[in-house]
Amino acid sequence: MKLELFEHNQKAYEAAVSMMAETGKAAIIHPTGTGKSLIAFKLAMEHPDASVYWLAPSSYIYHTQLENLQKIMKPDSSDKQIQSPDNITFISYSKLMHNEELIEKMQPDYIILDEFHRCGAAEWGKSVRKLLDAHKTAKILGLSATNIRYLDNQRDMAEEIFDGCIASEMTLGEAMAKGILSTPKYVMAMYSYGEELKKLKQRIQAMESRSSVRQNMELLEQLRRALEKADGPDKIFEKHMRMEGKMHGKYIVFCSSREHMDEMTEHMHEWFDNVDMSPHVYVAYYSNPETSKAFAQFKADKSEHLKLLYCIDMLNEGVHVDDVDGVILLRPTVSPIIYMQQIGRCLSAGTNKTPIIFDLVDNFESLYSIDCLTEEIDQAFSLMPCTQVEKERFKDRFRIYDEVKECRQLFGQLQSSLSSTWDNYYLAACAYHRDHGNLKVPKDYVTDDGLTLGSWIQTQRKVYSGKIAGGLTADKIEKLNLIGMIWNVRKNSFDTAYEELEKYHEQHGNLDIKSRYVTESGYPLGKWINNIRVSAKKKGKEAVLNKEQLKKLEALGMIWDKNSEIWDAYINAAKKYYEETGDLHIPVRYVTEDGVALGNWLSSIKNGKSGRKMRAETLTDEQKAQLKKLGINLENTNNTVWNSKYELAKEYYTEHGNLNIPVAYCVDGVKLGRWISNIRSKRKNPKSSGMMLDESRIAMLDSIGMDWK
Repeated sequence: MKLELFEHNQKAYEAAVSMMAETGKAAIIHPTGTGKSLIAFKLAMEHPDASVYWLAPSSYIYHTQLENLQKIMKPDSSDKQIQSPDNITFISYSKLMHNEELIEKMQPDYIILDEFHRCGAAEWGKSVRKLLDAHKTAKILGLSATNIRYLDNQRDMAEEIFDGCIASEMTLGEAMAKGILSTPKYVMAMYSYGEELKKLKQRIQAMESRSSVRQNMELLEQLRRALEKADGPDKIFEKHMRMEGKMHGKYIVFCSSREHMDEMTEHMHEWFDNVDMSPHVYVAYYSNPETSKAFAQFKADKSEHLKLLYCIDMLNEGVHVDDVDGVILLRPTVSPIIYMQQIGRCLSAGTNKTPIIFDLVDNFESLYSIDCLTEEIDQAFSLMPCTQVEKERFKDRFRIYDEVKECRQLFGQLQSSLSSTWDNYYLAACAYHRDHGNLKVPKDYVTDDGLTLGSWIQTQRKVYSGKIAGGLTADKIEKLNLIGMIWNVRKNSFDTAYEELEKYHEQHGNLDIKSRYVTESGYPLGKWINNIRVSAKKKGKEAVLNKEQLKKLEALGMIWDKNSEIWDAYINAAKKYYEETGDLHIPVRYVTEDGVALGNWLSSIKNGKSGRKMRAETLTDEQKAQLKKLGINLENTNNTVWNSKYELAKEYYTEHGNLNIPVAYCVDGVKLGRWISNIRSKRKNPKSSGMMLDESRIAMLDSIGMDWK
């Protein structure tokens, strides 16, 4: 049975296959619930001869993905035994880390890195890098809802692992706007605010002006009364669950730690008794040996009771439950990535249900988390060809219930009053410079006191350059200069990078820099030069750099088109081999003395249905002509490959007197045993996808004693 993908995943699959054929690697960044794991399963199923190694954070995640695959492939099956495709070998990142001796024994054609942003972890990352370095000819496919490690200095793992080769990228807001994911009902509220009011009071009392203290204390009192007036969690859960007819629904309750979970479960009866006096409660976290059992029971529970699954980190990634009615976010401030992942747990592609998101927080800043989701939705609509009517219809479906709207407004006024003076921000800038040694403040940086310092620094630059009006006096400019203010970020960035480029060129004689390369001083030079290439390709060199900067880069031998450089390296190696041997019959794993993986490159051209199709569409006429001169005809490669494998089978028959070849048997880099096994399967199932097996080929195999049983 052929695996049919949703349209958005089919496009991503085709783009990934094309990109892997060209660069050897591809990343797919799609939000939770869109079914991206099925893309990797299709890759394995469409290439049955290939050996696929699938890496993920846990076997539990992979097992759940297999369950979803079985539901699609065999929706009416009662078979509880879940089978992984024969050519997939699963291994967790942790197991790889503890068993690195397995790396040399592997023979992967494809490596799947599921939740690839996790490869940024120190120890897991080392093992993955050893795997990729040991098998440079294997193609790499990465899957994740995000490529950014938010709490790890904003590291971009698509850049570090895949050199920026992203085949398909989609945000959660975009998936919702396009109707790929179901549209939820969103409820905002607070479950605790005592500590927040206490912090605000301390900030007010620290102000020097008595009038400012009095004014802000009045605002604080208004905020306190508004919070006391607002509905508590018990009324909010009852009102919205009843309104949607989901009093007996399934809800995933996200907590931040074991201690936090224990505290939240103590409130269970207080908050949910109005909904169900006897809810079914389950608990899941990685270190709990009963987690798998609890999760399975939660999924299977069809009772007429409220079902609550309290979890810490189990369901942030990789695991999806189809029939969840909503999520309850009981959280302190978390990264936008985790926030999006948790929301995505109740959204599924291909369904029309309306889940509920209860966003209950214990701090005022987290009440604004939804802004990042609405920004993604607005951005998606701005790029989509749709009418205003369609946008309004979406807004009608995406209902937001702000149960603390008045409180948010009052907090905004109070925050503005507390944080608006130039001197307050300047003192925060001084503190940042003291702690970091510079004033390179990220634009979204917020101090512990709630000052949006990153945004303020950008505003000072805009005032200085005359882009906006403001009261930036000479005295204030001098104060900022004393703590290392960078007024022209773009020029400073180029000058810093150019100094590092000169050092690299002096040491290596070129600018062939890997995108993940970092200098000894910690400067991400590879990322900088890759970003310059991408920007120059999209906008033109002159729009990105001035004439003087371009001249400097050209003098160092700047490589603008990396793909062209790669092609030249491979085609020149092929020419040299052809001139020396008179043919290109090269083993798949052959690597030249210069480190060029020539065998794999030629195999990707000659072998594989999708690879050949891709090249017919993307290779230039000049490149096709270069290949033809070397005897590579793109139109006839399928027969050539089949005949070459047949000759190997014939040699085996001559030597052994039969074709009872072990499945794992390889010769000259060709998996001959698996090829014979696949031929038998094709004879039994003629309508299955894969190689062509006509009467003439059957006759050829019969002539050398093929046993079809």
